Order: sequence, then structure tokens, then C-alpha cells
Amino acid sequence: MKKAFTLLELAIVIVIVGILTTTVISRMNSNNLANAAIKLMSDIRYTQHLAIVNDKYDTQDTTWYKERWQLLFGRSSAGTINSGGYYAYTIFSDAYTKTGNPDPNEIAKNYLDNSKLLSGGFGGSLDWEDEKVTKELNIGYKYGIDNVTQSGCGAKRISFDHMGRPLKGNSSSWTSATSGLLKSQCKFTLHKGTDSIVIAIEAETGYAHIL
Repeated sequence: MKKAFTLLELAIVIVIVGILTTTVISRMNSNNLANAAIKLMSDIRYTQHLAIVNDKYDTQDTTWYKERWQLLFGRSSAGTINSGGYYAYTIFSDAYTKTGNPDPNEIAKNYLDNSKLLSGGFGGSLDWEDEKVTKELNIGYKYGIDNVTQSGCGAKRISFDHMGRPLKGNSSSWTSATSGLLKSQCKFTLHKGTDSIVIAIEAETGYAHIL
């Protein structure tokens, strides 16, 4: 005759399964946060690289500073074009419109796939479902990031000058080659539920790292 589970044994199994599930979900959240932070940190460094190798200084253009390479965060409303309601970012040089928002022809190409652009679908007329979008830059959709906050950056964007020095996020304050330089550490915090992870960008050097 087969033995049946007692209610106590079933309760113990349910408790164990619940603990394991909670642990797995917590680890998945942590992994998603870590992966999103690593990707963002890599792209901040790439933006800095673009700024160094592609100096925008032009004596014939009084608004040349607006063309500096930058990384812009944001989220458009759900159901609309652009980021699909998710937090995303775009790497671009505002070389044509100079509005502070990227047009598709101002967005950097994906360094791993030249058929795609370094945009998660925020900030311009490029929809997040467009085939040219790089999905990993849509950190809300790809990694479940539900909020991005900043401290000491000026805005949810970061730019670099030709020496790789980080500048404040508000492009309207870049009125010369040196104004707008960060004087202290800039932090971007990625939030996923109750968990968060911080990426810091150091003043002067522009060194990006996870705290």
C-alpha cells in the first residue's frame, strides 16, 4: 500500500518551494540589475570614446557645443512611439537639429552591428519596435528597469568634451569649451522594484563604475 503525504509534509514542501522561488526571483532581479548596469556603464564609456575621437569644436559655428556626443535617458508614454512606455536611452550627437533630442541620422551606430543604432527608442522619431533599434538599450523592456534617477548630473543625460571630461546634463548650459564641466561625482541609479544599483561617473576623468 502506497503512503500518502500528510498535511504537515505537504506544508513543509510548500514552504520550501516558496523559499526557493523567492531566492530564485531575487537572484534574477539582481542579475537583471547587474546586467543593465554593466551594459549602461559600457555605453557611457563608449559615448566618452566617441567624444574624444570626434571633437565637435568649430570656430565657424557658435552652437558647436550642442553637437557633443551624449547619452540621454527617458521614457515615453505607453502606447506611443519611441520607448513603448519603458525606460530607454540613446547615444547621439545633436549635429543637425540641435534641439536636445536625437533624430535617427544623429544616433550612433551599434559598434557590434552596423545595421542597428544605439537607441532603445527614446528621444526622437525612432520607434522602439523599429528594426534599427538596439533592444538592450531599452532597459525597461530588456531588464525590467522601472525607474532611473540621477544625482549631481544636472539631468538624465551625460555628455563629454574632447578630453573625455563629463559635462552637466543640460545642453543649454554648454556655452563654451569648459562651462558645464562636472565638479563632483555624477550618479545614475537604476531601480527594479525595491532593488537598485548605482553607476557613478567621476568628475574630470569621466571614469564610470558601479558602486
